[in-house]
Amino acid sequence: MTVELIHQYIETNGITLHVVTAGNPSDEPVMLLHGFPECWYCWHHQIDYLAQNGYYVIVPDQRGYNLSDKPIGVKNYHIDLLAKDITGLIEAMGFDSMYVAGHDWGGVVAWWIATHYPQYYKKLMILNAPHPNNLTDLREFSLSQIMKSWYIFFFQIPRLPEWSIRRNNSFREFMVGNRPDAITEADYKIFEEAWSQDGIYTSTINWYRAALRYLFPGKLPPDESITMPVRIIWGEQDAFLGKPLAERATRLCKTADIYYVPEASHWITHDTPDIVNQHLSEFFK
Repeated sequence: MTVELIHQYIETNGITLHVVTAGNPSDEPVMLLHGFPECWYCWHHQIDYLAQNGYYVIVPDQRGYNLSDKPIGVKNYHIDLLAKDITGLIEAMGFDSMYVAGHDWGGVVAWWIATHYPQYYKKLMILNAPHPNNLTDLREFSLSQIMKSWYIFFFQIPRLPEWSIRRNNSFREFMVGNRPDAITEADYKIFEEAWSQDGIYTSTINWYRAALRYLFPGKLPPDESITMPVRIIWGEQDAFLGKPLAERATRLCKTADIYYVPEASHWITHDTPDIVNQHLSEFFK
């Protein structure tokens, strides 16, 4: 990282989030939302690039992750609470709306905000993340996607997933993608520090438990109900989420483009950072 990173703690929606910012606060704001099982650091290539190209970059650890609060109980990870953490953060930082990009679960939260609280967005970029209703509506799942998503069902079991992840260092194994050299040992050191926080296994897995408990079966919003411009970037080598999920999400958007990246896995911000940066710069300009 060549830009200065500012670490701060901001109250929103009844909890406190750890937030990393970079760049000039008077520049155009961009918020980047991470997914499972990462933290703010998954965007480190993009933070540096955007801050040096005229953006004020805001990257929170989401609820349950790293240094942010980890409330106890599955009900505290309902998707609408996760979304209000972010809309509250936008307000707490003095903004009415901003550009937003979300990967994996960060993208799911971003989709929810675009559907239910669109006034907070100027534009939305999604990276390998389905709309939450597509994710939980198994009536639309193919056998292939159900097999890819086996871990979602495993995570519904009490306590066993936490024990298994702790014993087998599974978070790290989970992140080995199509280009395992894309995430360095120095990167893993930062992630492993985040995974060492008390309660991290239960709080992160509770995102999945809440998704099936409170959203199944999914009920999709009307077609073209998301009105802001949307760009979807999708690594084709994703071992967890199939390309049809990207295509289904576009039904809900008035204006949406999909760009597939053949050489990228689910971990697209690590695998092909230059391609991701190019899309961010082009789409948000």
